[in-house]
Amino acid sequence: MSEPYICVRNVKKYFPIDDYKFAKAKIQYVHAVDDVSFDINKGEIFGVIGESGSGKSTIGRCILKLVEPDSGEIYVEGREISKLSKKEMNALRPKMQMVFQNPLASFDPKKTLRYSLEENAKIHGIRKEEIDKKIKELMEYISLPEDVLTRYPSGISGGQLQRLALARALMLDPDFILADEPVSALDVSVQANILNLMMDLKNDFGKTILFISHDLTVVKHVCDKVAVVYLGAIMEMGPIKEVYGHVLHPYTEALIAAKPKEHPLEKTEHKLLEGDIPNAIDIPEGCRFAERCAYFKKGLCDNKTPKLKDMGNGHFVACHFPLKNN
Repeated sequence: MSEPYICVRNVKKYFPIDDYKFAKAKIQYVHAVDDVSFDINKGEIFGVIGESGSGKSTIGRCILKLVEPDSGEIYVEGREISKLSKKEMNALRPKMQMVFQNPLASFDPKKTLRYSLEENAKIHGIRKEEIDKKIKELMEYISLPEDVLTRYPSGISGGQLQRLALARALMLDPDFILADEPVSALDVSVQANILNLMMDLKNDFGKTILFISHDLTVVKHVCDKVAVVYLGAIMEMGPIKEVYGHVLHPYTEALIAAKPKEHPLEKTEHKLLEGDIPNAIDIPEGCRFAERCAYFKKGLCDNKTPKLKDMGNGHFVACHFPLKNN
């Protein structure tokens, strides 16, 4: 059993809403991340899935300390990062890199692609000779000719640009990569190239990856474990085969039922979610999924918040009535 590289414990992140029209009004908060805990083992791909606005990206940004959690603890190789000084955190950052959702927006449009790759390494004091050698190796790894680097971001395709974004993240030889929906902005025909590169990073180099996505088919293909997030909280979590093979939460069931068929002959039972996601400012009492749940039971689901409980085989669920008991 590998040791956790990342440990997240009871992390909360609320964003205040500024309203200058009503100075005496009570300050309200968006509950982006609400008491989230999980471990990411070394050398595994941990997926976080959920609908838009569920808090997936905020979880990742808290881990990289791009936003400060309001409470809770985050450990990186046993070190609690909230206690690190700015100097200590800067020394840790080369080992924790990020691949953004929109590759075009993540590069400087006025700089060549070579400049963007070199800049990251220069900031952390890597010598020119080492940078040139690393770029050559990475361009071979992502299967792009080196002369592409003379172009500007708008001069190449989205798939090529996302491969370069991954190469830029690898310039510092990180141990951990946060991939925030890295294929959602790409055509289906080129998504496989990026996903295969992600799997190679784990299998060939032992990289640890947090993979954020709303595409269940993609997560099933690349991830070892998955956490299903709804309105800032984890609804279900466990090994990918357990979660997909023995669905316990109604929300997970609905997400899986809504995914497109992988084969024309595949039989699927659609269970459409009714209603909208509740307001993240005013979280309802009880289970936050209760208003949209087909198995809702009045008196408990709408009054008591379910806690994550271990159902065996590392499979956790936050539901008063897990599906296997229905």
